[in-house]
Amino acid sequence: MSKFLRKTLTATAVAMALAATGAACAADAAPAAAAPAAHAAPAKPAVDQAAIDAKFKGDKKAEYSYMVGMDVGRGLTSIKDDIDVKVVVEALEAKIKGEPTKLSDAEWTSVRQEFVQKLQASQAAKAKEEAETNQKAGDAFLAKNKSMKGVKVTASGLQYEVIKQGTGSKPVKTDSVTVDYTGTKIDGTKFDSSIDRGQPAKFPLANVIPGWTEGLQLMPVGSEYKLFIPAKLAYGEHGPAPIGPDATLIFDVKLISIDKPAEAAKAEPGKPVIVPPAKH
Repeated sequence: MSKFLRKTLTATAVAMALAATGAACAADAAPAAAAPAAHAAPAKPAVDQAAIDAKFKGDKKAEYSYMVGMDVGRGLTSIKDDIDVKVVVEALEAKIKGEPTKLSDAEWTSVRQEFVQKLQASQAAKAKEEAETNQKAGDAFLAKNKSMKGVKVTASGLQYEVIKQGTGSKPVKTDSVTVDYTGTKIDGTKFDSSIDRGQPAKFPLANVIPGWTEGLQLMPVGSEYKLFIPAKLAYGEHGPAPIGPDATLIFDVKLISIDKPAEAAKAEPGKPVIVPPAKH
């Protein structure tokens, strides 16, 4: 999940000063559960160190300095419209050289608090606008989708379509299951897929979003369903960054198996992105 500011070792001089901003304004943080397990990325091609050195004519200090500048710049990208880079550099130089700064420590604290509050308000307004847009689009989509051939609607508002009906048992809420799935937004944007990761997901059925808990209990093992999940049965206002607040979601799901207790114990916590919405 993305953070408002990317804190790194080399960006400490800037990012540490705004650490509270990052924590307070990470409106797109994931719900209170582990994110999908990281998968090993393919090895990157070896970097030609000689080519890098040539760009700086062997000046390692310049090479390292440029790297730090890139890192600091990357960390400040999210607030670039709220700051003057020249003034940032002026303050950096003063602190690094140990020279007097225009702001005292008390003044710095006051200005910092004001800035954080401004960013929080901006993030809140943006999140509210996005949530209203998503909710409106989702409602319109579901209103049209429920009349599509093959689509069924449950009492909760969950919509589903049977792509392939299996012949196995149906899971109950206390079961753990193994599934393959792909999740998309209503505009077709894919945000998660066990298929892309190359490994089916295992999880307790009670530990996912309500739309999944309900939808999977409709499916015999071997079934493939398409679930159309209203925001209230998904993440609601706490949708993580790839999804957004109050978004209606679509999942193509294949129920592979209902796991026995010994097998369920091997499930990786929070394997799929479809964890429960955060409770506040």
